Amino acid sequence: MIHQPVLLEETINCLMGDPNGLYIDCTLGGGGHIRALIARLGAQARVIAIDRDQQILQMSSQQLKDPRIHFVHADFRELRNTIDPVDWGQVEGIMIDLGVSSFQLDNAQRGFSFHQDADLDMRMDTSSNLKAWDIINLYPEDELADIIYRWGEERYSRRIAGAIAKARSIKTIDTTLELVDIIKQAVPAHYRREKHPARRTFQAIRMAVNDELGAIEEVLPQAVKALKSGGKLAIITFHSLEDRMVKRFLTEKSQNCICPPRQPVCTCGGQRAQLRLLNRRPLTASDEECLNNHRARSAKLRVAQKI
Repeated sequence: MIHQPVLLEETINCLMGDPNGLYIDCTLGGGGHIRALIARLGAQARVIAIDRDQQILQMSSQQLKDPRIHFVHADFRELRNTIDPVDWGQVEGIMIDLGVSSFQLDNAQRGFSFHQDADLDMRMDTSSNLKAWDIINLYPEDELADIIYRWGEERYSRRIAGAIAKARSIKTIDTTLELVDIIKQAVPAHYRREKHPARRTFQAIRMAVNDELGAIEEVLPQAVKALKSGGKLAIITFHSLEDRMVKRFLTEKSQNCICPPRQPVCTCGGQRAQLRLLNRRPLTASDEECLNNHRARSAKLRVAQKI
C-alpha cells in the first residue's frame, strides 16, 4: 500500500500539545499522519486510531506496532463510543482526514476508481449493506439525478441520470467501466475533453454510499466535547461540500452569539464560544507537495482550539 499523507507537517505542528496526552486519529488510513505524530509523542502518550475500513485497519495495525496505539474498527461518527468515559473531555488532539485512502482508490476491486474495471461497490466499510450498484440500478431517476447534482456538483446530472435509467432498463449496470461509458455518452464532447467526465458522478455515488456528509455532521460536535480545554481539532477536507460544512461548524462554534446582527432578541440560547480558530483561512499544500502528490492539490486544513 503506497500512502502519501497530505499536509503532514502542517497538521502535526498544529495538533501537537502535551506530548504525553491522549490523541485520536479518526481516519487512520495508511497511517501516515499517526506515524509522524507518534514520533513526537512521549512514552506515556496514548493514541486511538479509528477506521471504518477493516482491511486498511488490519494492514496499518501490522505496520504500526506501537503499544501507545489502540486500533478501533468503527465509523468516526461513533466517536463517543470509542472513548473510555474516563477520558471523555480529556483529549489533547483530534485529527480527521476526509480524503479517500490511497488503498481504496488504487485497489481496483473496491470499485472506487473510474479508470479500472470492477464491480460497482464503493463501500468504505465492506460489512455495510448499501453498494454503488444499488444506487445506480435501484434508485429512481430523479433521486439519482439529485444525488449526482448535490454531492457531485455535476452540471449534467439530469442527462447522466437519464442515460443511466435508459441503460438499466435494458440490463443492469454491474461494473465501473460500464457506468463510465454511459456517462461519457451522456455528456457533450467538449466536456469529455476537460477533466474525466465520470469524476463528479463517482464522487457523488461514493459519498451517498458511505453517507460521508452525514458522518461529518455527526462527528464534529462529538469531537468538540471530547477535547479538553486547550485541545485542538485538525480537519483536512478535499472538496467544497466538506470544506463548507467544516468551515460553517467551526465558525459557528467560535462565536458567542449566532443570531442575525439586527435581530432585537437573542434566540440562539445565549451561545458561548467553544472554539478559537487557529487559522482564519485554511492551510493548503505547497507547490512542491502538489507536484509530488496530486491528491494534495485540493486539500485544505482547518484547525481550532477548544476554549
